[in-house]
Amino acid sequence: MTYVDAAAAPLRKNGQIKLHGPADFEGMRKAGRLVAEALDLIVPLIRPGVATEAIDKAVFEFAMDHGALPATLMYRGYRKSTCTSINHVVCHGIPNEKPLREGDIVNVDVTLVLDGWYGDSSRMYPVGEIPRRAEKLIEITYEAMMRGIAVIKPGATVGDIGAAIQDFVEPCHLSVVRDFCGHGVGRLFHDEPNIVHVGRPGEGAVLKPGMFFTVEPMINLGRPHVKVLSDGWTAVTRDRSLSAQFEHAVGVTETGVEIFTLSPKGLDKPPYNV
Repeated sequence: MTYVDAAAAPLRKNGQIKLHGPADFEGMRKAGRLVAEALDLIVPLIRPGVATEAIDKAVFEFAMDHGALPATLMYRGYRKSTCTSINHVVCHGIPNEKPLREGDIVNVDVTLVLDGWYGDSSRMYPVGEIPRRAEKLIEITYEAMMRGIAVIKPGATVGDIGAAIQDFVEPCHLSVVRDFCGHGVGRLFHDEPNIVHVGRPGEGAVLKPGMFFTVEPMINLGRPHVKVLSDGWTAVTRDRSLSAQFEHAVGVTETGVEIFTLSPKGLDKPPYNV
């Protein structure tokens, strides 16, 4: 894997890892904060009887009001502004008119493009009172993401991130999804490198200051295997076990890591006391 100054790189995925400067960090801070504000906005909307279509509409209107565009809208034919993944849906669930039910858990994944920068984040939301096993899954998934982020610094590797997540999750008797991964981000929705959420310390691409990417582990109560439904988007657990995911967009700094998508209201994980 080779590295290139982002300012000199073509605006496409070309197999190189882009290294960004101070102005780029500021662009990502603004895009990341806007996404976090969108995820904060929908906290009171997610309750029994509300359709995921209404959540999607709220995010779309928020983006329009703030001069941003939802990155998923018409991306490869996708027609929604968010992904809403309920219960055994691992990722890429499509918003619809079916109402949420008491006890559901739902991941809402939002990517907004602001001034050419892609802010990308997702959170889990409980719908009313949820079973303890679902609470535990959400707690472990959030902690897994944060443990992966905690090892990010210059000289560490992509494998260190995956190992930190895998070594925490599997002793909890849960499984890490292998079929989907984090990705480079910045002026592209998906760029180099891939951030796989399992791995071995010291393996994979070396982290350098100026790298931007997402950490977004998907954790299942059952086995890690998934399948994609006939709509071409919705990925579900093969054994229909519950799945959870959290996602932050981050940048590697000279001394460690900066999280671009932290909630300004402190609502990064449930319970969301608003």
